[in-house]
Amino acid sequence: MNRRVVVTGMGVVTPLGCEVDELMQNLLAAKSGIRDLVYLDTNEFKVKFGGEVHDFSPEPYVVKKEAKRVDRFSAFAMYSAGRAVDQSGIDFSKENPDRCGAIIGSGIGGLWEIETQMQRLIAKGPDRVSPFVIPKLMLNAAGGNVSITYGLRGPNFGVATACASAANAMGCALRSIQTGETDVMVTGGSEAAVTPMALAGFQNMKALSTRNDDPQRASRPFDKDRDGFVLAEGAGILVFEEYEHAKARGANILAEILGFGTTADAGHITSPDAQGAGAGRAMAEALSDAKLNPADIGYINAHGTSTPLGDKAETQAVKTVFGSDAKSVSISSTKSALGHSLGASGGIELVICISAINNGSIPPTINLDTPDPDCDLDYTPREARQKNVKIAMSNSFGFGGHNASVICGKV
Repeated sequence: MNRRVVVTGMGVVTPLGCEVDELMQNLLAAKSGIRDLVYLDTNEFKVKFGGEVHDFSPEPYVVKKEAKRVDRFSAFAMYSAGRAVDQSGIDFSKENPDRCGAIIGSGIGGLWEIETQMQRLIAKGPDRVSPFVIPKLMLNAAGGNVSITYGLRGPNFGVATACASAANAMGCALRSIQTGETDVMVTGGSEAAVTPMALAGFQNMKALSTRNDDPQRASRPFDKDRDGFVLAEGAGILVFEEYEHAKARGANILAEILGFGTTADAGHITSPDAQGAGAGRAMAEALSDAKLNPADIGYINAHGTSTPLGDKAETQAVKTVFGSDAKSVSISSTKSALGHSLGASGGIELVICISAINNGSIPPTINLDTPDPDCDLDYTPREARQKNVKIAMSNSFGFGGHNASVICGKV
């Protein structure tokens, strides 16, 4: 019998705030975090906007001297982990370090560092490349730095499944605790890929919205006039803990992780299956893992990136799995307000799901003004909704055909 796993702490870094309460207040007020980009020169780019995190400081979780030795995506992860650990109230010095770990996902890792040091290599030669380039760029640096900070000696690795990275990382953490390998896991995702290379690559494959004249209305999942996703950055980190362990130390339990499913499309490296077959199987596996029926789900935080193919495929997948219940489940895409933070998005969105359960408020899909006839479910358009949600599902899908769904609920 699997052990129960609960969430005792959450932390975020997003374009709408670096505190969970601030993020939720802005989401529920239907605000957008999408703006003209200021951290890179966009003169030669077709796309000039995105979801940047402005004025971010990793202190007090990363001191100024140490901050120079970590990439922005690691700093995001360390800050979010710090906020999550603080909220959980756990004192790792009193825990068995071998039974505590960190598994953190990222789609790309230290892309800022890669690009910066490549420019230095070309312009100034190999002797001027930073000796910190490798430990800064490696994708497992986020989890490695978190484990060093708290002395976590259990499982520690990075997960890279593009935009499903955080969800798959959390699935690994869930299984580690369920099977008795560990008692506490710090998990989620982090990404800082609003860089010249990423912006150029995504714009040239025509994956991004080009609404330069109206950035805050550019991300419009499930809308007939959507034209691509909005590149963003951020992190969402949670403390997963075995239920009896959390109770024994008097922790404030925020939610229980009830189920997880992960699949592959095995079809195309970037395009989703048109019928959402793999996505649907991930949802179905998560439901089976949680021993729940579709009617038990009160809210789905959709992957919903605002791409023409992806939103339609996810809609079809929900219809296939939920059947007659598809029309009654509340769905929203918070990427409409935050943009798409790639491998971090699943962690941020599970935080949003848990907050929706605890606050009784579902954040809206903003900019959903003209519904696409092929996307005909209840996406909570434009305004937040009060609803008593007991169980929620978070969907994450990524290039490579990766699909993952996580289910959480009230304890």
